[in-house]
Order: sequence, then structure tokens, then C-alpha cells
Amino acid sequence: MSGIVVVGAGQAGASLVAKLRTEGFSGPVTLIGEEHVPPYQRPPLSKKYLLGEMELERLFLRPEAFYVDNDIRLLTDRHVDAIDPAGRTILMGSETLSYEHLALTTGSVPRRLPSAIGGSLDGVHVVRTLTDVDRMAAEVTPGARALIVGGGYIGLEAAAVARKLGLEVTLVEMAERILQRVAAPETSDYFRTLHEGHGVDLREGVGLERLLGEGRVTGARLTDGTELAVDIVIVGVGISPATGLAEAAGLTLDNGIAVDAFGRTSNPNIWSAGDCASFPRHGERIRLESVQNAIDQAELVACNMLGAAAAYDPKIWFWSDQYDVKLQIAGLNTGYDRVMTRPGDKVGVVSHWYYRGNTLLAVDAMNDPRAYMVGKRLIDNGKSPDLNIVCDPSVELKSLLR
Repeated sequence: MSGIVVVGAGQAGASLVAKLRTEGFSGPVTLIGEEHVPPYQRPPLSKKYLLGEMELERLFLRPEAFYVDNDIRLLTDRHVDAIDPAGRTILMGSETLSYEHLALTTGSVPRRLPSAIGGSLDGVHVVRTLTDVDRMAAEVTPGARALIVGGGYIGLEAAAVARKLGLEVTLVEMAERILQRVAAPETSDYFRTLHEGHGVDLREGVGLERLLGEGRVTGARLTDGTELAVDIVIVGVGISPATGLAEAAGLTLDNGIAVDAFGRTSNPNIWSAGDCASFPRHGERIRLESVQNAIDQAELVACNMLGAAAAYDPKIWFWSDQYDVKLQIAGLNTGYDRVMTRPGDKVGVVSHWYYRGNTLLAVDAMNDPRAYMVGKRLIDNGKSPDLNIVCDPSVELKSLLR
């Protein structure tokens, strides 16, 4: 009997199948994942889990019994080889599974270093899956010399955890500054100071030429000619949407699997949500890599599969934990032309407010949850406080909401 099949057992896939049941869908539901464990949280993997502060079972989004109790067929450690849109089937080895509706929540994959520059040497790691982190855990020992490649949030979070574990850390970023693609210079300055204060050797405007070693990494040559002795390398140079299945099935791609405002792909019986899906917003097509987007978009797709016909209007926010600093981001800063800084009432507490003209686009709040919450409400409601008022610490934040 055909039903709803979801390929990709991450945050989006788990949220989608759960929402189907809470919305009253009683037909067959199958969730397929390539990993050997049930759906789990990814953000704690490289933080609390790697630090030994969280056990495996606490990573699981829901206990395994949830899927049994809700009559959700959970298939782990399974690889989907192909989709046949015309026949409405998927192929897994010798097994063919039919569907009425199919959802692709395949997420994203980390970008790796090319083998030609040593990317395949032992000791070179990415941080994406439970297997990645388990493989890395034995090598993150006090005194080990770690090279972090990439100064985005992934790389900076990896550097923070490595320092907490007592490793010697060098971080290289080939762009002029860390976080150049995603944040203003003011936010880059804040995190540069933070990491250097924790002993990270942070090198901007310097790339990796190649890794050195026979079988296992032992060193690195940088683009400025410097050579470093290295015991472990953590690669944090971004992620790419996992679109292989969709492309082979002839679905339209556009910076991910292209969906309409309802989450439907170019095939009327195939949907997509999460990191892998790009969708229309304010006349543009965007793709969001965040836990909240994975949940919200997947739940909306579940409702639309059942006939809701609701357009997706995301409430955009992100976060990053580094040392004792919690960065909370509201909105998207794309297209900003000025940044207003609002100092907090304590050392290390500050927020940066991104504007395009007189329109508030986004807020970066470092250890300042009040600024984040106010900024998020303003952005969600389409309100933009005066630029000079927003950076005046004598003005009460809550007054900006009036």
C-alpha cells in the first residue's frame, strides 16, 4: 500500500513524519536514513557530545519507541539508490518501495579538502555526523596540535571545543577576515578577540596550500610559505545541499532542490524541506541552513501534503556557542549598508544591528538575549527603529517595540 515516504532522517525528516501523525494522517509513513541510529540533534555533536558532556541517547530527537508507537516505519542504515518519479517508486538495493507522496529531506554534506592536497590523509576530519565525531574523538587529546581550516562558524566552534579539550590550535582563513561571508567586520572583530584571548593562533588572509604526511597527516604548508607540525586537521569550509537523488530524478535544482512556497518540487508528488531545499522569499530564492528552518519548513510540508496549501514565511534565526559566548542571530543581513553597535551592560555583551537604508535586516547579539529577542520581534513584525536610537544604551530596549 502506497503512503508517504521521507528520504533523509535528520531534523527535517523527523519533524515531518511526527507532524503527519499529529495532524491526523493515518496512512503508511516510512522514514529512511543512511546512518545506523535514529534521528538525532547535530549541534551538540561537536560540542557537548565531543566534550563528553552528553550521552548518545540524549542526542536522539525522540526515543526509538516513538516511531513504533506512532506506526512510523523507520529504516536506518539504508541507502536510496534512485527515484522513479513516473512510477512513484524508490529503489534501495533490491527493494522497491512505492509512494503516494515523497519528501526529500536529505540535508547537506560537508565540503572536503581535495585528495590532491592531502585531504584523504588519516587525521583529517569534517564535522557533520555522529560517525565523524566518534572517529575524531580519540584524536582530540590534550597537547595535540590541531589545524582548523576555515574561519566560518563551523571552524570557530571547532576551535573553541579543541581549546577546551587542551589542544594547541591554529586556525587559517583564506579570506581577509573570519566570518567574512556571513557577518559584519564588527562581529568578526569580536570573535577574533575572543579566540585569540583563548590562545588560538588565528591567521587571516592565509590559506592552506597542502597537507603533509605519508598515510597520516603530520604537517601543513600554508599559502604564505609557512609550514606547521600538525597532529589533527578539522575542515570547516562549509556545506553543500545533498541534491544527488533529486538531480538524477530530473527535479529542478537552484542552489539546492528548488521548491515552491508550499514546499513542492518540480514534480507534483515530490516535496522537499530543510538544508537541501531552496524556496522563494521576497522575490528571491534562498536556502537556510538552520535547525529552526528544518523544523518549520518540514512541518509546513507535512501539512501541505495533507491539503493545507500554506505558504512558507520563515522566522529566521540562528545561534552559535563558542567558549562562554552565545551568539544569537535574528534575520538575514544580506544587502546591509550600515551596522549600528549597541553596547551591553557588561564586558563581552554587545549587539550589532544591520540596516539597509532605514530598514532593519538583522541583529547579531553576543551574550545579549534581550537585544536578540527585541530585534527578532522587530524584524518579524516589519518594524525598524531609528538608527541612532537603537545604539543608544540609555534607551530601554523594550521601548523599541512600542
